[in-house]
Amino acid sequence: MSFVPALHAEWIKIRTLRPLLGALAAVLVATVAFSALATADTDGTDPLFSVFFGINFGQIAAIAFGTTAVASEFRGGALRLTLSAMPDRGRWFAAKAAAIALPALAVGLLTGFVTLLVGRAALGASAPGWSDGVRGAVGCGLHLTLMALFAAGLAAVLRSAVATLSVLIPFLLIVSFVVGDLSGSAADFLPDRAGQVALHSTWDGALGPWSGLAVSALWAAAALAAGGWSVRRRDA
Repeated sequence: MSFVPALHAEWIKIRTLRPLLGALAAVLVATVAFSALATADTDGTDPLFSVFFGINFGQIAAIAFGTTAVASEFRGGALRLTLSAMPDRGRWFAAKAAAIALPALAVGLLTGFVTLLVGRAALGASAPGWSDGVRGAVGCGLHLTLMALFAAGLAAVLRSAVATLSVLIPFLLIVSFVVGDLSGSAADFLPDRAGQVALHSTWDGALGPWSGLAVSALWAAAALAAGGWSVRRRDA
């Protein structure tokens, strides 16, 4: 089976599994809802990040999407059935990653621009300009996609949704918040912190908006490489 039919097969899996569709919907709902709450109680120091504050919660849904899409293959012998139709494991995993990235990017960009419109309406005269706002919306979409791919790669290594989420969610909610204020340190290079630089009006650390997203992309690429190695080397 070539790459395009494999991609189509993986897309069918995603659009027919309700938990995956629910996770994608949660990306939009959580980001917009928590951002709206943040703009209602902003101190005005960084209006752009106030608009996109909800991404802290939306990225959890993105992680759940990437994790579930991969971890479902390791339940009930599903991967053995998949590999019987697609013996090339590397090609299959590439198709799986693409099938995760495309809807995540579409929903992420939609989330970014809806969040921007809601935030600008809520902030009124103190809203960020369109130039910063569009950069934030695009950065929001890219960041959510990269977090979904990062989770997908880790899920391929751990082969368990519970194990993957048990690692990533505490990391995002506890570890990253604890060290996240250490600007200019190694904390700037954490996958979630680096990607969120694009959501700030100004930045003082080592990374800018696009270099921060590049760092997040490197994390995602490393996780996918490890996941691909695990798929090729370990039994289904």
